[in-house]
Amino acid sequence: MQELSPNPCPSVESLPAARQEGVVESSLPSTAPVAPEPSGEGGKTLADNVLELYARYESLQSSPHTLARLKSALRLFLDHLSDHHRITTADALTIEHIHAFQAHISQRLTKDGLPLKPATINTIVKGVRVFLDLLHEYGYLHRSLSRQLAYIREPQLLPKSVLTHAQVRQLMRRIDTGQPTGIRDRAAIELLYSSGIRIGELEGLTLTDLDLERGVARVIGKGRQERFVPVGKTALKWLTSYIRGVRPYHSRGSTTNAVFLTDHGTPLPQHAMRQRVREYAAGLDMDFAITPHTFRRSCTSEMIKSNANLYHVKQLLGHKSFETLNHYAKLDITDLQKTHERCHPREKDDLS
Repeated sequence: MQELSPNPCPSVESLPAARQEGVVESSLPSTAPVAPEPSGEGGKTLADNVLELYARYESLQSSPHTLARLKSALRLFLDHLSDHHRITTADALTIEHIHAFQAHISQRLTKDGLPLKPATINTIVKGVRVFLDLLHEYGYLHRSLSRQLAYIREPQLLPKSVLTHAQVRQLMRRIDTGQPTGIRDRAAIELLYSSGIRIGELEGLTLTDLDLERGVARVIGKGRQERFVPVGKTALKWLTSYIRGVRPYHSRGSTTNAVFLTDHGTPLPQHAMRQRVREYAAGLDMDFAITPHTFRRSCTSEMIKSNANLYHVKQLLGHKSFETLNHYAKLDITDLQKTHERCHPREKDDLS
């Protein structure tokens, strides 16, 4: 989520809900509700209610990123209610307060003085709506207020940070595989590109998740969903070299089962891998930032350009629907337009 600044900016128009995938769950996790204590004087505060929601998500082993986004959204909501309306308990909440919060987040700026992106606003909205649903479910609210907080429409933009296969190969050649960390990084990036997995899925990968003989990896994605992905022959070669030749050197007696390790034998964290990717991409002179997620997008783009079955691509990526893939289909059309312009004889004529 973008870093926020308290300064206002022009309002962002509220429009019908735009689907958000994997920010926070769109509805409350299914568990039996407990009998609530009365809110108000002597009862539970909104901060207490937030802790109840955290406990529910943690009990279902929600991902750390889901929890972090949820906490960030609810911290903003509770601070607004306390600072602007002096509200600390659910029984004081009204529709007017929800609408005021909608206007508040629509007017916020980032630390750089820019309006919040629609996706950032929708992340906040989704987290607060989940919280309002909990308040109603547990009886702290006599009516549901979650639908009073609206999503805003997100522009359907083409994916920008997509590398061609030649550009990926160019980046790979910048990795010094004469060093142990270089072999580790090459194996990790090859796997990101080959299998299209997320950086969080790479971080959580364990030795028992890999079947090197069959070329298959088991990954745990968003919502703790399990899937199996193929590991291509190039990625498999580097992964095997790393596990057999470098990982024992890095582990040095460590008991961790994580596949990718730091020099000190601890699981390689996401931020470290992001930094390594930035360093390798520094000399490519690209007009967009290259991150580990770039290889997931690039994998998707190349698969669709090669006429891969969209159902298979969806399964590879662990998506629940085809919606995200539509952006890549548009990207493929853009490439087709360029080819048409270059090759069709009529495009070479003047307009007379």
